[in-house]
Amino acid sequence: MSKQQAIEALEKALGKENVITKHEDLVTYSFDATPDLPNPLPDVVVTPTCTEDVVKVVNIAREHKMPIYPRGSGTNLSGGTIPLEGGIVLSTLKMNKILEIDADNLVAVVQPGVIIQDLNNAVAPHGLIYPPDPGTVSTATMGGSVSECSGGLRGLKYGVTKHYVMGLEVVLADGQVARFGGKTVKNVTAYDLVKLFTGAEGTLGIITEIIVRLIPAPEARASMLATFDKLEDAGNAIKGIIANKVIPATLEIMDQATIRTVENFAKVGLPTDARAILLIEVDGIPEVVEKEAEKVVNVVKENNGKIKKAKDDKEREDLWAARRAALPALAQLKPTTVLEDATVPRSKITEMLVAIEEIAQKYNLNIGTFGHAGDGNLHPTILTDARDKEEMERVHKAVDDIFKKALELGGTLSGEHGIGMAKARFLKWELGESGIDVLRKIKNALDPEGILNPGKMVSN
Repeated sequence: MSKQQAIEALEKALGKENVITKHEDLVTYSFDATPDLPNPLPDVVVTPTCTEDVVKVVNIAREHKMPIYPRGSGTNLSGGTIPLEGGIVLSTLKMNKILEIDADNLVAVVQPGVIIQDLNNAVAPHGLIYPPDPGTVSTATMGGSVSECSGGLRGLKYGVTKHYVMGLEVVLADGQVARFGGKTVKNVTAYDLVKLFTGAEGTLGIITEIIVRLIPAPEARASMLATFDKLEDAGNAIKGIIANKVIPATLEIMDQATIRTVENFAKVGLPTDARAILLIEVDGIPEVVEKEAEKVVNVVKENNGKIKKAKDDKEREDLWAARRAALPALAQLKPTTVLEDATVPRSKITEMLVAIEEIAQKYNLNIGTFGHAGDGNLHPTILTDARDKEEMERVHKAVDDIFKKALELGGTLSGEHGIGMAKARFLKWELGESGIDVLRKIKNALDPEGILNPGKMVSN
């Protein structure tokens, strides 16, 4: 059967308004936020509005032997939505309804195209928050975030996406609709299939509905900026804060290269002569916040740092705007921004920071590092130009060295960015051949024809 016949079948099933075929439109669905990867065009893009539409797409794809690439806003950093073999890009952006806010049970039910910030805006009047807080919170979708198991700035205290997904509705590769989990706090029925599909990057099924856990919004918070003349002092302060039984809502780090770039970009008064800064926020009831903030101040001073508390909401907002500006600020310096996701035990943060500086020197590259210091999740960001082939060879070698060092320190390949196609070749370094074999068996069992996001994570 021809691709044109498949497109005609999709138009009949979904309506022409939900099928995109113009060349210039297809180009916009050929890439995501990941640099230096191939950008093949899909044959067609579909925009279903409900679960039944997704089932129709899957059945047509099977009949015409076309791959399907689920996609949210395309903000992912692993090449997870790139249509490697053409086929069908399935955009969930029209499936954007908040179906229920159940404040009594502290849950919300959403379609996958809901923007994370929109969910938080909707639950705020109930005194609730949805804690996962990726840097692209104002543009990333719930479905994409669940598929990548996103983390974010609040990961240290509140965890990552998988800690808040209670139930899923999923369209499987054979067109069946399955539901797992639910609203109950306790649910140990059978295998934990909610966790299996969370972080599966659309390779095992297409998520069409999500039940998430909400928590009460903290009553009070205190934000602080700590500056250090030595990386070692910053690293020791991170360990000291946790050792003092303080678990900040947010504990972020920026190295000097990032500080200078962000200040030039955002003009928020960051100390550009500092070797490293920590952005720290504690939250909770007012008495606890006051006590924990005092402990943080003492730890920073004991480790040769200077610390300043945000005196009002504007100063607090400036601090977090600066952190969220880290990637766009760095990205303005060179045409290509290679953002990695090296994660190590937090006791190894200092070693990893020093190693990244050494790797930058070794390969003569400009690397700015920022990230979630409290949970060991660093984002070394290599500023380069994909048109410079010789420099890109050095970039690839540097990336190899960064991941090797992270694993050597007891870390992992990905703290929150997923695997996609960008990191698939490194998987055996962490999982070994036996681990890869398990992934492949799961993929073959749930998607034997290999139509769901082929070329990502692990091949059939």
